[in-house]
Amino acid sequence: MSAPISAHAIAPTAMLRGEGAWAQALPQIAALSNTPLLLGRSSATAAIRGRLLADLQHAGLSPHPAQLQFDCCEDDLQRLGRDLTAHGDHPCDAVIAAGGGKVLDAGKLLASRFNLPCITVPLSAATCAGWTSLANLYSPQGAFQSDVVLPRCPDLLVFDHALIRQAPPRTLASGIADALAKWYESSVSSACSEDGLVQQAVQMARVLRDQLLIDSVEAMRDPSGEAWVRVAEACGLTAGVMGGLGGARCRTVAAHAVHNGLTQLAAAHGSLHGEKVGFGVLVQLRLEDRLGENRLAAQAHRQLLPLLQQLELPVSLADLGLAEASLSDLQAVCDFACRKGSDLHHLPFPVTPGALLEALVGAAEPIPVPS
Repeated sequence: MSAPISAHAIAPTAMLRGEGAWAQALPQIAALSNTPLLLGRSSATAAIRGRLLADLQHAGLSPHPAQLQFDCCEDDLQRLGRDLTAHGDHPCDAVIAAGGGKVLDAGKLLASRFNLPCITVPLSAATCAGWTSLANLYSPQGAFQSDVVLPRCPDLLVFDHALIRQAPPRTLASGIADALAKWYESSVSSACSEDGLVQQAVQMARVLRDQLLIDSVEAMRDPSGEAWVRVAEACGLTAGVMGGLGGARCRTVAAHAVHNGLTQLAAAHGSLHGEKVGFGVLVQLRLEDRLGENRLAAQAHRQLLPLLQQLELPVSLADLGLAEASLSDLQAVCDFACRKGSDLHHLPFPVTPGALLEALVGAAEPIPVPS
């Protein structure tokens, strides 16, 4: 029997990585664009974006700076879409997104909608958004709404270690949690797949997990060392490969569904994407242990919990700022995570909002060793 045709947007067309990659990328950017939109958001990265803007101008380009006002949301995208074409005879002819995951997602969406070249310049290793052909849409208040599959990955990814090192250490820890989730989610969602590419992508996620288990603590301790390079690139680059190679079957399950539910609460907006996802992995493992009768889930939980704690990542609702969350708020999180079409339903067993609530509350509690 012949396999059905499947399409894969696996990787950026080109990628530069290493110390000083931004300077080396300028000729490639000039080949793609003359009047790029330089998109950013955070005031914490404003000085960096100012230097990028000056470098683009020095390279002979005419960049137009722009900023997100919210997370990656439709209101911002509509406004920025008007900015792209509002420069008279010289409309923007590419999008350069420089920032964290939401900026990178917004840049990819804009470039796709206007059929423009897309250049991603991550300013942290908190996500693999600079690599992928995926984007998440949020409300102006920061609540997750939906994800969008794009027809292609960015045209150029510039992963400059010098830029990444300027990010707060917390962002790397968050990226570690997000990248670790690749194994815990893909190994469940793709467990029964007979597709060779899917199987190979899952094994890549296992290797990625092992690398992070070995190197993460040292990477956080010494940002000038080789362990930091391996971990930062694992989070910002390698983590993006699995979804591209394996497709939707190698992406998100309960951990990201928990993230999506938590974003519905304003009190959780102070936590980073990967912080919520790492907590979601602990929740998923409790569900697998209790509902899926997965004997390995308890072992995985016991292995992962102390690492997340050592990296100062949240492992409980209190750590996420939700110690005072009402029962109705937590029920709303679970209802959203369990809604029809949620990634949570990629688990091979049914999960009710009540069962999810129990796992949320007990995420940090050790799972008893099977007798």
